[in-house]
Amino acid sequence: MNFTRAIVRPPSASFAAGLSSAALGAPDVARALEQHARYVETLRACGLQVTCLTPEEAYPDGTFVEDAAIVTARGAVLTRPGASSRQGEVQSIAGCVRQFYPDAAVIEAPGTLDGGDVCEADGHFLIGISARTNAQGARQLAGHLARFGYTSGILDIRTNPRLLHLKSGIAYLGDGAWVADGSIEAELRSQDGISAREVISPAPEEAYAANCVRINDTLIAAAGYPTMSAALRSRGCRVVHLEVSEFRKMDGGLSCLSLRF
Repeated sequence: MNFTRAIVRPPSASFAAGLSSAALGAPDVARALEQHARYVETLRACGLQVTCLTPEEAYPDGTFVEDAAIVTARGAVLTRPGASSRQGEVQSIAGCVRQFYPDAAVIEAPGTLDGGDVCEADGHFLIGISARTNAQGARQLAGHLARFGYTSGILDIRTNPRLLHLKSGIAYLGDGAWVADGSIEAELRSQDGISAREVISPAPEEAYAANCVRINDTLIAAAGYPTMSAALRSRGCRVVHLEVSEFRKMDGGLSCLSLRF
C-alpha cells in the first residue's frame, strides 16, 4: 500500500500519567515533544500529508493514535481499546477519521481491540489476541475486513510476556520480508495467507527494535540498536533512525504514533 496521509497527536502535558509496564522511569514530556516533532518531520519527508490533532490532557495515552482505529485503502474501523482509561480516545479521534472514512465501522462491546494488535501484509491482516484485544474484538474486526475485501488470521499472544501488542514483536517490510521477535517467529511462519520468505529476528537485547515502520520506500526504525540497523540496511532499505526513548518508557513505539493510509 502506498501511503499518502497520516494522523498524529503530540503527547499532552499529562503524558507521564499514562499506562506503562516498562519500568524505565517517567518520561520527559519536553523531550517526548521533541521526539514527536522529529517523527512528524520524517513522515512529511516520506511524502505524507500529516493531520496533527490537538493534545488532550484527559487522555495521557492519546498520542498512541494507532490503537484507536484501523485504516485501510478500502475502509476504516474505530476500535474499542482494552484499557478502559483509553476508550475515550476513540471518540476523540472519530471525527478526524470520518473526514476520510465517513462510513467507518466500529468495534462494539464486549469486544475490545487495540490497533497495535493488527498488522497488515499485502492485503492480509494478522490480528493478535492479547491483554488488550479479546477474541470478540478480533472476530468483529475480521468481519469488517472481510466486508472490505481483505483476508485475516489470528495469533494468540496472551502467553507471551514480551509482547504487549502484536506489533510490539513484528513488522512487515514488504516483499515477504518481516522483522519478528524470536518469541513469535515460529507462529508467524506458520500463518496461512502470508509470505514469510525472510524473517529478521532481533537479538533479545534489541527486541524493542522489532517495532519499525515501512512508509513507501523508507523504513523508520528506533535509534540505538546497531545490530538490527545493520540487518535492515543489508536488505538495501533506506533506513531513518529516530529517538523514541520517551515513548518506550510508556510502552509505545514508532508504529503507535500515527495512523497511516
